[in-house]
Amino acid sequence: MSTEPRLQIAIQKSGRLYDESIDLLKKCGISLTRSKDQLFCKSGNFPVDVFFVRDDDIPAFVSEGVCQIGIVGENVLIEKQATAQDGPLDAIDTLLPLGFGKCRLSLAVPHDFDYDGPASLAGKTIATSYKGILKQYLDDQGIKAKIVTMEGAVEIAPRTGLADAICDLVSTGATLATNGLKETDIVFESQSVLIQNTSIDADIQDILDRLVLRLKGVLRSRSSKYIMLHSPVSKLDDIRDALPGSESPTIVPLEGTDDRVAVHAVCDEAVFWDTMEDLKAKGASAILVLPIEKMLD
Repeated sequence: MSTEPRLQIAIQKSGRLYDESIDLLKKCGISLTRSKDQLFCKSGNFPVDVFFVRDDDIPAFVSEGVCQIGIVGENVLIEKQATAQDGPLDAIDTLLPLGFGKCRLSLAVPHDFDYDGPASLAGKTIATSYKGILKQYLDDQGIKAKIVTMEGAVEIAPRTGLADAICDLVSTGATLATNGLKETDIVFESQSVLIQNTSIDADIQDILDRLVLRLKGVLRSRSSKYIMLHSPVSKLDDIRDALPGSESPTIVPLEGTDDRVAVHAVCDEAVFWDTMEDLKAKGASAILVLPIEKMLD
């Protein structure tokens, strides 16, 4: 009896990428039922199986073909590729940036550190959990410094005398400030990405293509808005030019009038109050801005 081909995907079992990864799959129409401690589940309405694993294990799961695809932070992927003991993870391609989990890997020093650019770190000791990325950065800058690897609480290293500076993930900078540190230079900017094994069977590739199509539709809808408004025919060119990120609005005649039309447009940029005020000043009326749940080109 033939077995239906199924796509395997690895996602973070807990942490900052878990909730948004699950939400993204749900918005793609994929139904998942998982108990709290379950590390594997099947979708009942789409041929995909989900593995819940540690984020730093996801590149290996994909590279070794345990899963064909995975959702992981770029920082984790690049670090694993830079420090893989058995050679680089060459069997991985990055398919799609996903736009969530954004952060930056930055250098930070104590406030009393006489910092005048990355060259100030020459001969110093830097603590980090990202030795591979930091080493590449220092090599590119021509800087020789000692790197001390820490798995957590990197920000306390200068205060304890373990290091002169740190290289750590930063979101708001509040943790740095609490520990008397200031951010100086961005080493690497990261977000979540969809990665795939470079060798995928044709039947699995068909499933992946369907999933990617859905993902792109969901991701585009997140940054897009649907605008409807009424416009005087004489002002139509001005109003069309004022629509943010819209190339081809739909123009619909309004019943009972020859000098006004309805304009419907998908805008790929943010629509702010000042945009709506600008449209109104150009003659638009009955302006309505709606969110978009799904899109397919």
